[in-house]
Amino acid sequence: MASVSVLGLGAMGSRMAVNLTKAGHAVTVWSRDPDKAGRLSASGATRASSPRAAATGADVVIAMVRDDIASRAVWLEASTGALAGMSRDAIAIESSTLSVNWVRTLGMAAANSGIAFLDAPVAGSRPQAEAGQLIYFVGGDASVLARALPVLNAMGSAVHHAGAPGSGAGVKLLVNAMFGIQLAALGELIGLAKNMGLDTANVIDILESTPVCSPAAKLAASAMLAGNFAPLFPIELVVKDFGYVVEGARAVGARIPTSTAAHRIFAEAVSSGLGDDHITGVAKLFAEVRFEAAGGDSVSSLTEGS
Repeated sequence: MASVSVLGLGAMGSRMAVNLTKAGHAVTVWSRDPDKAGRLSASGATRASSPRAAATGADVVIAMVRDDIASRAVWLEASTGALAGMSRDAIAIESSTLSVNWVRTLGMAAANSGIAFLDAPVAGSRPQAEAGQLIYFVGGDASVLARALPVLNAMGSAVHHAGAPGSGAGVKLLVNAMFGIQLAALGELIGLAKNMGLDTANVIDILESTPVCSPAAKLAASAMLAGNFAPLFPIELVVKDFGYVVEGARAVGARIPTSTAAHRIFAEAVSSGLGDDHITGVAKLFAEVRFEAAGGDSVSSLTEGS
């Protein structure tokens, strides 16, 4: 078994740390919130005072934080950064959803320090993290991935080698963009069905029976109709991820009008006060229903739940 440090104990990192402990690994944890680290100590983890302290002596160091800024601080902060505390035979694993450019920069910093590096973001949310059913997209050397597999397998059900460092981050952003585009379109179509006077529940049943409806869209449609917007993947994080997609496309001169439009839709949702809702909450943007009189005058306006 390995000595593993987990940096960042949010909804995902905390559950990953618990599963590593259950698998028999010696787990050290760090969080900006001491209370979160304290709760993990009840599961058998050791608390550390800083990322560098957590990384010292660890075989594997995993970060699961919010964004590029947090990742840079965790790994490279001058006095507390984890990278400077790692031994030359250890493996640094960045599992956060980040920009490709930053992940490549971090990979080069690790290489310059003589540290093996993998970018290994995941598909899945809190239920999958809790069940150890995350899907990994890994960028980095195949031999390093082989060494890290016993650790990754304690948290996930599948590990895909995407290519060189940065490839895992790129694949993760594409996966999230595909998900977000589908849900923005689905929310819009549910709103359209309402405006057309259709039975939306029946419409969704029919759509779900067709090959064009993905499994993810089926689950999302049920949540939208039920008004279940409890945050698993909050809209404000969706906007962050789409921002990285747009940034990456701009850097390579790629045209992404569909992703750009979806980015604007979710940004509008945040501006409308929906940032803390689950991604399915985007449907609220399209929930208004208008019934037009024969002459074209609006005779009533109803919103979902009224």
